[in-house]
Amino acid sequence: MSALASRPDIALQHRHPFALAPIILALAIATGACHAPARPAAATSPSSASTTGTATSFYAPARDLGALFADVQMAAIFPDSKTFADAVPHEAPATIAARYAAERTQQDFDLATFVHAHFDVPAAPPSAAPAAGAPVATSMESHIAHLWSVLVRPPDRRVAHSSLIPLPAPYVVPGGRFREMYYWDSYFTMLGLVQSNRLDLVKDLLDDFAYLIRTVGHVPNGTRAYYMSRSQPPFFGAMVALYASKAGVAAVLPYLDALEREHAFWMDGSETLEPGTAFRRVVRLPNGAVLNRYWDDRADPRPESYKEDVRLAASIDPSARPALYRNLRAAAESGWDFSSRWMRDPTDLRTLETVDLAPVDLNSILYESERTIARLHASRGVKGDDEAARRFATEADARRRALVAAAYDPATGDFYDVRWRTGARVSDRPTMAAAAPLYFGLATPDQARAVAAHLERDFLKPGGFVTSTVASGQQWDAPNGWAPLEWMAIEGLRRYGIDDLADRARSRWLALNRRTYAATGKMMEKYDVVDRDTPAGGGEYPGQDGFGWTNGVALALSAEAAGTSRVPATQPAKATLPVH
Repeated sequence: MSALASRPDIALQHRHPFALAPIILALAIATGACHAPARPAAATSPSSASTTGTATSFYAPARDLGALFADVQMAAIFPDSKTFADAVPHEAPATIAARYAAERTQQDFDLATFVHAHFDVPAAPPSAAPAAGAPVATSMESHIAHLWSVLVRPPDRRVAHSSLIPLPAPYVVPGGRFREMYYWDSYFTMLGLVQSNRLDLVKDLLDDFAYLIRTVGHVPNGTRAYYMSRSQPPFFGAMVALYASKAGVAAVLPYLDALEREHAFWMDGSETLEPGTAFRRVVRLPNGAVLNRYWDDRADPRPESYKEDVRLAASIDPSARPALYRNLRAAAESGWDFSSRWMRDPTDLRTLETVDLAPVDLNSILYESERTIARLHASRGVKGDDEAARRFATEADARRRALVAAAYDPATGDFYDVRWRTGARVSDRPTMAAAAPLYFGLATPDQARAVAAHLERDFLKPGGFVTSTVASGQQWDAPNGWAPLEWMAIEGLRRYGIDDLADRARSRWLALNRRTYAATGKMMEKYDVVDRDTPAGGGEYPGQDGFGWTNGVALALSAEAAGTSRVPATQPAKATLPVH
């Protein structure tokens, strides 16, 4: 959805330059310039781990604690590996690591006691739900309105030896174990903030994202130093378009520079690629078309899931472990960690091939970013803007053409991820990612109708749309449904006038949200849409409540159903770039 991408009347309302409001930068994140890895002459994927904008001044627990970090994680001192990654040392990590090396061989040494003596360990997150057995006294909507105060965090101050990246403006966390701001979560949370008339918080989030892009060089997965080597689905352009639809184009012109910088991050290396090769997050198909993939600049265990990654890799040849770690990390960048869509064998996580795929949803999101950048240039009226607007509009159109040609299968009437080396579609693995071309308006009306038929036949369940047709045991598969996918599918269908199916899916999802809330007092991270009485499962951690993106989507859909929506309606598909 994008008011900027589809409503030229909005873009023309504000043609005067708008001065950039200063963003308080707090303490600098990076020391010195941020550099991408040098491009190899053949522009092939680098095999060694490299980082972009990773500031050595930040506490990186796996690096700075060495053997102590590995030993704590592998001993499972904490059930959730993220707990120790978020713990704050009482003094310099090198001092604690040296003390550990000296004391660990003593006969009465206890690792858990040592950790609690030398680290501030984050407490278990409090639940905003009523106590067990207590009746739910408020409506779901009133509960969500209350949750904003629970999930909002004030601007950060720099804490010595903390892995947290401090932010200059207030922000919203997802909830539960997710104690920091996350990238793609925030777009769907913003839907609820708009509905709650909290445009102040929407702007705060945009300021924080722009700050990260200007200092780190991109938006990390989340605001922890150990996330710096990867991003997440790049919804910044969609966020800017959402805010522009409410505050006007002049209000978002200050974010144009950050939008272009983020786009450059995702497109790094595209100019020198040969057909059938890739560099970082950009790929060139055998036919010469350029698309993007998910990637991570490191190829070692994720600190926040260290134990899980090391145990998984233990059963394969050591020479193959870096590739597995890279694919695990790239899947985390996708937000779908984990799903059969990334696995050659849906029963075996060790067969991840994330970096070998050009995902249909990622490229739809980047299309929206390019369209938003083009619209902002066209509306600003500064020298050089007309050329920049044409260039980004051309890039968006080229991406749309390339993605539709590569990802849409006329035989099955669906969009699929693409194996970029060969151009082959992963047509045996349909997923809800196919809704992204509808949400962002890339599909033709005939393609949208075909996708809708597929969604209705294979994906619509009693509780809403199921994520995939594969029950792999991974959390981004059947029988689970997720708020961001429900929103993109429902509103994508509505964009093409397929309102009956959109209404049925909305009704089922909201009914499941209300049913679970009435039984538990909680808004959950994910839901079992097949058996509505069963909590959703899968994943590396227990189900979380809070929950930012569920709250945002539930509020937006509830208001839409009641006819009181403040969230801009999805524009008709005819408003997209012309299809030739």
